[in-house]
Amino acid sequence: MKWNWEQPDWPQFHWNHAQLLQAEERFLFRSGVFAGTMRHLGLGEQEQLTIEAMGLEALTTSEIEGELLDRASVQSSIRRQLGLVCDGRRVRPSEQGIAAMMIDLYRTFSDALTEGTMFGWHRMVALGRTDLRDIGCYRTASEAMQVVSGALVAPKVHFEAPPSARVPMEMARFVGWFNRTAPGGREPLPAVTRAGLAHLYFESIHPFEDGNGRIGRAIAEKALAQAAGLPTLTALAATILLHRQEYYRALAEANKSNDVNAWLCWFGGIVLEAQKRTEAEVEFLLDKAKLLDGLRGRLNSRQEKAVLRMLREGLPGFRGGLSAGNYATITGASPATATRDLADLVEKGALVRMGQLRHTRYVLGIRPRRLGRVRIAENGELREEGAGWDGGRLTGNTS
Repeated sequence: MKWNWEQPDWPQFHWNHAQLLQAEERFLFRSGVFAGTMRHLGLGEQEQLTIEAMGLEALTTSEIEGELLDRASVQSSIRRQLGLVCDGRRVRPSEQGIAAMMIDLYRTFSDALTEGTMFGWHRMVALGRTDLRDIGCYRTASEAMQVVSGALVAPKVHFEAPPSARVPMEMARFVGWFNRTAPGGREPLPAVTRAGLAHLYFESIHPFEDGNGRIGRAIAEKALAQAAGLPTLTALAATILLHRQEYYRALAEANKSNDVNAWLCWFGGIVLEAQKRTEAEVEFLLDKAKLLDGLRGRLNSRQEKAVLRMLREGLPGFRGGLSAGNYATITGASPATATRDLADLVEKGALVRMGQLRHTRYVLGIRPRRLGRVRIAENGELREEGAGWDGGRLTGNTS
């Protein structure tokens, strides 16, 4: 079998433009709505949303690759690097590096893409790594760059990238294509299409020794931001993480042919779902401010500590909801005091009680919108599958 880059039409990708038309229109319309909403937020709310959005993307783009980072440390690093007040906690190099990449992406979204940009991002992603030979430059190893799974004695090869000697030429062509297809470029492409192609094109070359997934998703975010004309803060990595197995399968199939219609339709649905997730985060931020205003001066110190701790979890909330035992752990309250405090929080509207007896759990008195999985049908229509509320966590179809 020949990979996409080995075929004679590489990198001339083929797809059905008409099938993506509704998705492109929806993306631009919702981007305009989001921009209007941001203009009505106060500076403090905008700052908080920016930090939380960058932090979420830093965490989730790393988790897709199997690296689990500490949320508070990532947000602290983002605040420190933006020159804002932070808690001064010690942050690991991996957390500093991914935070730095998100900040650079946010600040320079409108700039042309260059090799220097990507080399800088690679140095950030690889911060603290001692196991890599090539950092801040393209891979040079003579061994084949493969994506594999299974036993070492009989690995399954999901993809093989071009040889290292070919990477500089391929990447020079990729950078030229990306800038040429930007808004205002000589051959502009629609937002969702360009972002999806950019991600697939980059991943097909796999130019770095490691970190390709994180940099590839950052490039897709850059493409979306350039189309919207502002840092989109789209929860792209967070949404891909929810559908991680689908993501790997879609990429694996797209690496076999330069007919990329199926990939672009899958990716387009993910982008629209990510947009809805970002809008839900804004709504959560506004509802959070409203909730705290309504509770000001009405909670004891234990209750305030627990509510603020729950709010720090953001839109997803505590997995499974808050139990009386969790409350006691967070606040140091006795079981009897925890029961009284929780009942009072429910009465005041801060929490909502779910379940009975030992299955009783509490979620914040903020009900986020129902999010659904977006799919693009063969006729181009957008179809949404349902989502629900499960024990205090927003859930979607992750099959």
